[in-house]
Amino acid sequence: MEKEERIYIIGHKNPDTDSICSAIAYAYLKNKQTGTNKYKARRAGQINEETEFVLKYWGVEAPKFVANIGLQVRDMEINETEGAPPNISIRNAWELMQHSDTQTLPIMNQDHMLDGLVTVGDITNYFMNVENANLFTVGTKYDEIADTIHGEVVIGDPQDMFEDGRIIVAASGPDHMCREIEQGDLVILGDHEPGQKQAILSGAKCLVVTEAQNVSDEIRALAVEKNCVVICTEFDTYTVSRVINQSVPAESLMKKADKLVTFHMEDFVDDIRDTMGGMRYRSFPVLDRKGEYVGMIGRRNLLTATKKQVILVDHTEKSQAVDNLDQAEILEIIDHHRIGTVETMQPVFFRGDPVGCTCTILMNMYRERGMEIPKDIAGLLCSAILSDTLMFRSPTCTPRDVGAANELAAIAGINLTEYAKEMFRAGSNLKAKTPDEILHQDYKKFTIENVSFGVGQISSLDGEELREIQRRLRPQLEEECGRRNTSMVFFMLTDIMTENTILMYTGSGAEELIRDSFGVEPKNGEAFLEKVVSRKKQLIPAFMQRLQTM
Repeated sequence: MEKEERIYIIGHKNPDTDSICSAIAYAYLKNKQTGTNKYKARRAGQINEETEFVLKYWGVEAPKFVANIGLQVRDMEINETEGAPPNISIRNAWELMQHSDTQTLPIMNQDHMLDGLVTVGDITNYFMNVENANLFTVGTKYDEIADTIHGEVVIGDPQDMFEDGRIIVAASGPDHMCREIEQGDLVILGDHEPGQKQAILSGAKCLVVTEAQNVSDEIRALAVEKNCVVICTEFDTYTVSRVINQSVPAESLMKKADKLVTFHMEDFVDDIRDTMGGMRYRSFPVLDRKGEYVGMIGRRNLLTATKKQVILVDHTEKSQAVDNLDQAEILEIIDHHRIGTVETMQPVFFRGDPVGCTCTILMNMYRERGMEIPKDIAGLLCSAILSDTLMFRSPTCTPRDVGAANELAAIAGINLTEYAKEMFRAGSNLKAKTPDEILHQDYKKFTIENVSFGVGQISSLDGEELREIQRRLRPQLEEECGRRNTSMVFFMLTDIMTENTILMYTGSGAEELIRDSFGVEPKNGEAFLEKVVSRKKQLIPAFMQRLQTM
C-alpha cells in the first residue's frame, strides 16, 4: 500500500495565535513553492479564544490536532493481501495464498468487513486431522464441490447446499448399499447404473458419479423425482474421495474476527510491537476507522516504518513540542525564541530571527521568494504579530514587526487598532473557563540548569477581569506544581493597557528567584512587575541568568 507523502508543520503545545497562524501560513508557502499539497499544518493543543476568533474572522479552517508524532501503523508498508468471501473453498483459498505468496488469507463479508482469517497452518492441520474426514458442518454449495473435483452439476441447483450428511464411498453392491446409505448422504460411486439407482432410492442427497461423462435418462428422471443432486466427474473414485473435502468453505476453518488480534491505522508502533512479539502469527489484519479491512502487516513491516517528517514553528524547546518528537525527522525550524533543547539527527534548515513574532519571519520569507500573500494569509500573519507584540507594546517588538504588520494590514484591508482591540477582547473572555483551562491556555515548560518550571500567561485589556482570574487561579497553581517534575509554577497576569504584570507563583525557590531576578519583594504568592509584559524577552531571560549563577 503506497503511503501518502506528508510533511507536518506544527507549533508548540498550548498553541497561541502565532503558533497556529505560522503553521498555516508556512504550509501554504511550501505547497505553492513545490506545487504539491504534501505540507500539512497541524496543532499540538487546544486553540484558545483569540486564535479561534482570528480563524473564524478570516474564514480559515483550524489545523487538525496531533497529540503524538510517533510512528503509526499508517507509516508502515501495509501488505494489500486480497480478501476472499466466506464461501470460498479450501482449495481455492490455498491456491490464492500460493499465488499471493502469503501465509494468511483474510475472509471478508459483503460489506468489506473482516469475518476472520485462514492460515496455511489451519488448512494443513485440517487435512492432517483424521476426525475432519467428513467435515461438512458448514453448508457447501454443490457448484463448489463440482469445481473442486473438476466436475459438473448435471441434475439439481448448483447453488443449493450440502450440509449435515455423511460422505459415503459406495464400494459394495446394491443390496449392501441400501443398509449403509442414510437420508441426506453424499455418495461417491462409479459409472454403474444399478448402484446409482439404489443410492438414490436409499435417500442420497447427492450422487457423485466418477469416470463418467453423463448419466442415463432413467437415472436423471429418478434423481429429479427424489430431489437428488447429480454431479459427474472424470476423476476416479479414489481421487474424488481424496480431494472432495477441499470444497469445504474456508469459513469452517477460519478464526473468527472477534478472536483475532487486529490493528488500526492510527495505532502507534510502540504499542503494537510487544503485542506482535507475544503472538505466534506471522500477519495481523489492519482496519481503518470504520472497521473496514485495509491489509496485513507482520514483524518485517516494522522495519519499513518511516519516520514522520516535521517542520517546527514558533518553538525550539523539547518540553513544548508534540509528544514523541524523538521519533520524527525534523526537516526545518522557524522560530523567534532562544535556541532551546530540541536536537536533530542531521543538519536542518534553521531560520531564527530576533523579532517579536514567527509570522514576521514568514512574511519576510514570502517576500524573499517573490510569493504573493493572499488576503486571508495576510490577515493571519498580521493577527499573530499583533498578538505576540501586544499591539506593539511588548519589548520583544521590533521595527520589522511594526513594518510587517502595517504592510499585511494593507493587504488584508483592516484597521490595525480597531482589529487588534476586537481580537484581544475575544481572547480575554475567560469567564466561562475553568481555572485549569485558564492556566494551560498559554502555558510553557522550561528546563534550565536541571530546574524545571512552568510559566503561563494571560493578557487582557480589562484590569478587573485579570483581578477576577487572580482570585480563581491560586489553587490551580499549587495543584500544577510537582506535576511531571515541575518544581515551580508562575503565572503572568498582563494588563495590555498599563503594560504591567502581576506574577503569581508557587513552589520551593520561586519567591527567591523572583526577588533576585527583578529586585522586587514578593508577598503572599504574588509580585508586581512594572513594565514587564513579555515572557520570552523579560521573564525567562531574567530567570535563566539567575539560575545559571545559583
